[in-house]
Amino acid sequence: MSTQDLYNLSPALRLMIMGLVVALGPLAWVWLHHKQAPVSRRLRVLTLVTLFLTFDLVIFGAFTRLTDSGLGCPDWPGCYGSASPVGAQMHIEAAQSAMPTGPVTHTKAWIEMIHRYLATGVGVLILTLAIVSWLERERAHISPAWPTVTLLWVCLQGAFGALTVTMKLFPAIVTLHLLGGLILLGLLRAQSVRYAQAQGASPIVELSAGTRLFVFAAFALLWLQIALGGWVSTNYAVLACTDFPSCQNSLWPAMDFSQGFTLWRELGAGHDGANISFQALTAIHYAHRLAAYAVFAVLMLLAARLYRVPALRPDACWLGGLTLLQAATGLSNVVLGWPLVAAVAHTGGAAALVVVLTGIVFSSRSIPSAVHASKWKASRLSA
Repeated sequence: MSTQDLYNLSPALRLMIMGLVVALGPLAWVWLHHKQAPVSRRLRVLTLVTLFLTFDLVIFGAFTRLTDSGLGCPDWPGCYGSASPVGAQMHIEAAQSAMPTGPVTHTKAWIEMIHRYLATGVGVLILTLAIVSWLERERAHISPAWPTVTLLWVCLQGAFGALTVTMKLFPAIVTLHLLGGLILLGLLRAQSVRYAQAQGASPIVELSAGTRLFVFAAFALLWLQIALGGWVSTNYAVLACTDFPSCQNSLWPAMDFSQGFTLWRELGAGHDGANISFQALTAIHYAHRLAAYAVFAVLMLLAARLYRVPALRPDACWLGGLTLLQAATGLSNVVLGWPLVAAVAHTGGAAALVVVLTGIVFSSRSIPSAVHASKWKASRLSA
């Protein structure tokens, strides 16, 4: 019985060329439409375009996972040693004939490879940002630090993408790959804010120490909730509870948190290697749901608080709207049986929240204590 190599680097060069082709369109558009602009402005625009395409990549990654296409091509970086499913047609047909509803079909192979093409294209754009930032750092008065960190991170993210395939959708690896994609979004958003501030296009907003701390606390809670949501998705635990607000007609159903949150295990397996229990899946689902109540309250309160700051009012509206959207899509996943549109939108909402909150974090700062004290003294004297 023949076995498929997990790594086959023979199509790597052709995949790089494909990524370059994907990236050429955005690169040409930015440079042609902003050829009279300073280099720093072109870099800022290219960063925003890359951010948009990375957001699309995260959404398509969710679509790939939710359609069970993550193993549509069981090797990496190509498909059965080819740069596209066209060259792997014979292998795919054999796998599909042996298991018509299995992980390898023509449709799933194309979904998986399109995801890899998009990822390679985004990688080329991030590499371009890093190279140009280093070359123009003195003339444009810009720091290459953020583009360099982003480039290093996208390389790490690519490694997790390879492990996702070669480790057969290992839940911890898939969850880390999801988190890595969202961290990449955050890095690009931070980079775009820093470019805007360097050009004077985005003034830094001063917040009270309490509000600033609230922003960081909400940001940390959001990441915790995203990690819990990723764990639900990668363990296919969404349908462990199909009613709301109860679960299995109980407000505290039978759950096995120890088995559910054993992090290093194979897909569908418990900590002892046997099939994971339904009680463990319930624990995974219900932990995410319970945390959602707290995160929803915190984000809505933060949105209301930031709405009183004129410079952050648009961000506050986005924050409140996206939080409501997350609640709606999360509830739809439960009561409607995990429809694909709602599930993809739920990932998209989480990604958008990361972008919005990252922008708030990097576009604001605490009021210096001396300034705060003088304002307090002035208010006391006027009273």
